[in-house]
Amino acid sequence: MTNLKLDDNGTQTKTPDMPITPSSYDGLSSRPQSIVPSLEVPLSEMQPLSNLTGSQQSTLISYNHLSYLLYVVSYFTAGLLWIVPIAMNYLKRREADGSWLATHFDWQIKTFWYSIVFFVVGTMMVIFSLGGLGISIFADNGHAMAGSLGLLITGFMLIGVTFLWHLYRIIRGWIALADKRPVP
Repeated sequence: MTNLKLDDNGTQTKTPDMPITPSSYDGLSSRPQSIVPSLEVPLSEMQPLSNLTGSQQSTLISYNHLSYLLYVVSYFTAGLLWIVPIAMNYLKRREADGSWLATHFDWQIKTFWYSIVFFVVGTMMVIFSLGGLGISIFADNGHAMAGSLGLLITGFMLIGVTFLWHLYRIIRGWIALADKRPVP
């Protein structure tokens, strides 16, 4: 077996197998190559991760498509539909244990909870900046007003970033589901 390397001119060269040491570099990055050999197993020799039948897998794929759709629709219902897909995911995730579909259930559940936490933190920052703790953006003291304004801007930015992050995760997960791939 031979290794392919790029020389200084950018041409691929074949080198005989040599032990890879921490001081050897692949020429593409400044990081050393791993000294642990790769354990590649052909796809045909891999054991299935679950005992799902084709119809069970098809049902769970459709179910996940529906839950991703409900997450997207929840943007147009002021988040009122968020509770429906999260309940759906908790009800069905055990059926997908050991399969690539389990990653989609966990992905959606984590997306929901992290989004809720960061949205609540951002909302609390906005409320506090507008007078929730007696410090108001309308205060007479210029320092208190600047602090409140900073808290208000930070709160709205956190809400905006959470919104975009949630949307990104739903789109990324839905694309992976359409390609029949697990999500990280």
